[in-house]
Amino acid sequence: MREISPEELHARLQAGDKPIVLDVREPWERKLCALPDSLHAPMQQVPALIETLDPEKEMVIYCHTGVRSFHAAQFLERNGFKNVVNLKGGIEAWARTVDPTMARY
Repeated sequence: MREISPEELHARLQAGDKPIVLDVREPWERKLCALPDSLHAPMQQVPALIETLDPEKEMVIYCHTGVRSFHAAQFLERNGFKNVVNLKGGIEAWARTVDPTMARY
């Protein structure tokens, strides 16, 4: 599985590249902070989401530190998604390296 650094994802988003960005954290976590324009599906809801997403389109998945998103990405890959990317270090790394004003928990 591929991984992308927060800095690399930020640069791509700033350049107008628009992969699907999927947040697999719990609702209470998302209320604290989230990446702009990201979809939200807590990890247990990811199986139900499969039918609504294009398995060919690039999808960057994130969570708090990158562990849950790694498992969600593996699940999607096993179910035919060909272009899944894990955000290395999750939103915690994003807050440290891209947006220090973002709430951390």
